Amino acid sequence: MANKRQLKKAIEYACGEMAGECYFAQNTFENVNPEEWEKIILDIAMLQVQALKRVSVDFDKVPRDFTNGKEYNKARRTYFKAVEKAIGNYMREESEKIVGQMNALVKK
Repeated sequence: MANKRQLKKAIEYACGEMAGECYFAQNTFENVNPEEWEKIILDIAMLQVQALKRVSVDFDKVPRDFTNGKEYNKARRTYFKAVEKAIGNYMREESEKIVGQMNALVKK
């Protein structure tokens, strides 16, 4: 798993890029109401907040719950890999929804 700092930076970068594209499209396409773009930018901000909250989790077990340190480390790695995969799936699904909203506005 990437460390939490790298994961948070990647989320912030992806959300910033999507918001930047909205801002660019808002200034480029004049036939679309700017308030609709602002709504999408707010959705992106909420996505970022929710995704960052999901990164800040802790492993709920302690080393003494296992027979040795090797088992603890294996369980911890497995847990964080599952968390990273869940965050990736969440970001992908929500990003696809937002991009779909952006594309719908541009087609008007």
